[in-house]
Order: sequence, then C-alpha cells, then structure tokens
Amino acid sequence: MATHHSRSAARLMMAPAVVLLLGWMLVPLTMTLYFSFKKYLPLRGGDLGWVGFDNYVRFVSSSAFWPSVLTTLTLVGGVLLITVVLGVVLAILLNQPMWGQGMVRILVIAPFFVMPTVSALVWKNMFMDPNYGLLAHLWEFFGAQPVEWLSQASLPSIVMIVSWQWLPFATLILLTAIQSLDSEQLEAAEMDGAPAHKRFAFITLPHLGRAITVVILIQTIFLLSIFAEIFVTTGGAFGTKTLTYLIFQRVLESQNVGLGSAGGVYAIILANIIAIFLMRIVGKNLAK
Repeated sequence: MATHHSRSAARLMMAPAVVLLLGWMLVPLTMTLYFSFKKYLPLRGGDLGWVGFDNYVRFVSSSAFWPSVLTTLTLVGGVLLITVVLGVVLAILLNQPMWGQGMVRILVIAPFFVMPTVSALVWKNMFMDPNYGLLAHLWEFFGAQPVEWLSQASLPSIVMIVSWQWLPFATLILLTAIQSLDSEQLEAAEMDGAPAHKRFAFITLPHLGRAITVVILIQTIFLLSIFAEIFVTTGGAFGTKTLTYLIFQRVLESQNVGLGSAGGVYAIILANIIAIFLMRIVGKNLAK
C-alpha cells in the first residue's frame, strides 16, 4: 500500500510533466480567446483594438459557417461508418488462421503510418486522376466514362481517402478485442446449432461493443480537425470546406486573426459537445 511519502514523491515527479502539458494546452487556448475579441489584421494595420463579440457574430453569420459545420459532421460520420464496418470485417478475417498471417496484418496496418499529405497526393494523382489514374483506366476497361472524382464526387472522395488512412487503426483495435473473445463461447454456440450470422450477432458483436465505442471516440477527436487531405486535393472547393478549413481561410487567406480565432473557439465548443456525448456512450458501455 502506498504511503503518504511515496504518494507525495510521485506527485512531485509528475509535476513537471503536468505543468508542461497544461502550458502546452492553456497558452494557445488563452491566445485564441484573447485574439477572438480583437480586430487583428497582421498585414493591414496590425492590432486595431477590441471589438468585443463582433468576431463571433460575424463568423457565425457568415454564409459559409453552417455549410462547413454540416460538411464536417458528414465527413466524420461517413469515415466512422466505413472504418467501423470494414474494421469489424477485416478484424474477423485477420483473426482466421492463414499463411503469412503476420505479413498480411502488417500490410493492412501500414496505411496508418503514411503521412496525410502523402496519402492524399497518392490518391489524387495515382487513383483519382480522370486521365491517368488507376480508377480512370478501370472505368474505361468496363466501357464507362471516367469520373472526375475531386469535382463530381468531391466529399465522397475525401471520405474515401480519410477512411483508407484510419481503417488500419480501427482494424487493429477491433482485432485485439476479437482475440480476447473466449473461443469456448463460440464453440458452445456452434455445437448447439447456432448459424454463423447468429454467433456474430449475439456473441462477437456485443463483445466488440466497448472496442467500437473507443474507436469512435478516438477517431472523432482527430477527424474533427481534418485539414491536410482537403488542402491537397480540393482546396476547400466543391462542397468540401470543413470548419477547420474555413478557419484556415479566415486566418491565412483573409489575414484576419481575430475572426479566425473566433472560429477556433466555435470549433472547440463543437468538439467538446461531441466529446461529452461520446464519453457518455463510452461510459455506459464500459459500465456494462
């Protein structure tokens, strides 16, 4: 049992890391709040004084605000749906005995370690290019007209690219959960005559419930700030402007730090609302 002295020593040793972490989070947040109440144009006069909540009103009343929120939620929802469904399928397949199982697992997980910018460029030039891309040649092989993915199906294309990046993460978490499933339950159900789909629905899927909620929570936190894939492929055009990209335009393209900071506060509020909702779901599943 830890003594009072050992607990005090542990707190003392953890203190530098805690202070550094708090500074890492609080300093940018404080600066964002500070600039959100000011009219700050770096290349057009600099600090022009306090404007109160004017930046917040201007940002939320912008014609691009609500479409960007809807695009963000659509992107997150689409990626989560694809990665969770395909992640479960891949996890089940990878859990089966096969030749070269270790190498196959490494190849499946490998896309997660590719930089977002690199993967977006690969998809844009090697797969989705309407003239020279692999998908264009595939379409022509079947006698169909190649699709200009990044203009005709821009948001689904972004969802596809991001899903390819995050599918390995979901697969890895779900595979770990499947491997912890007691095989005796499946064997008993099989001996009782339960078909494969019922064994999956009543044994495997409930067992994966906690892992799925963790995957959804972690991925949502990162997906809300997706930027590189959109910047490299569509540049926010064709209905792919997310809230993060809108903030980027206000800060860097419009050189309006105050307006962009107000947008950052809105993004923080949206992320916290979603995080609280997801944490309640995770808490309920973990309590079962």
